[in-house]
Amino acid sequence: MINGTDSSETFYLLNQTEKKIPIIFIHGVGLTHEIWQPQLDYFRDNTTIFYDILGHGKTPLNKSNINFDDFSEQLINLINELKFDKIHLIGFSIGSLIARNFATKYNSRLKSLTLLCSIFKRSEQQQKIVVDRFNLAKKNFKLSRQALKRWFTNEYLEKNPKTYEKISSILEKNNIENFLSVYKLFVFHKDDEIFQNIKVNTLVMTGENDLGSTVDMSKKLSDVINNSQLKVIKNGKHLCGIECADDVNIAIKNFIEQNE
Repeated sequence: MINGTDSSETFYLLNQTEKKIPIIFIHGVGLTHEIWQPQLDYFRDNTTIFYDILGHGKTPLNKSNINFDDFSEQLINLINELKFDKIHLIGFSIGSLIARNFATKYNSRLKSLTLLCSIFKRSEQQQKIVVDRFNLAKKNFKLSRQALKRWFTNEYLEKNPKTYEKISSILEKNNIENFLSVYKLFVFHKDDEIFQNIKVNTLVMTGENDLGSTVDMSKKLSDVINNSQLKVIKNGKHLCGIECADDVNIAIKNFIEQNE
């Protein structure tokens, strides 16, 4: 495993194996590459890249007015410097919005696309909820413990206190200005990507009980992306990639193998 930083100061972990095409994982807002530990372990025989998006973890944010194009440029710069042509791309939550943006611009660089717990066409009530959370965050309100209860089942949190503390710690280390700049993009996203530009085979996946990225959203998202399929993770909530890691990993593995 190589720890590195590219020319734009993006921090990444690279596990390079004989399998040439890398699987790249994009985390969610307020989080870091560390949330992908179950995937790092499971895909150890694959070439994998886990990186910190702009303004998160060990990657700085060097501009004030950012948009999703900036995140796509961050990723294309990273894979170009690492000299990878084609990639399998997996994005979670806001990471899925970055992946969607990237796919509309660089579809030819993708072997497959997986959108995990992606938002799409929030209702007025759903939009009000996230705007209210954003306004609380602007007042420096601590959202971490509330977020964890939305992201995991209570049973999982009770049985896995170390995960609870780990994710809480990641959230609490956020630079609040950087966090708000990126969170704002997530809250006010308009689902205005040019979806017909996404031609690569796509897996749309979410947790059965994800309140923010609902099954209905994923169904509608899958409907607007050509060559897409839908997978619902039984009993999963938002961070099903951790709580239901086995099911998520198997689904990703099977999908990637279909698209080698």
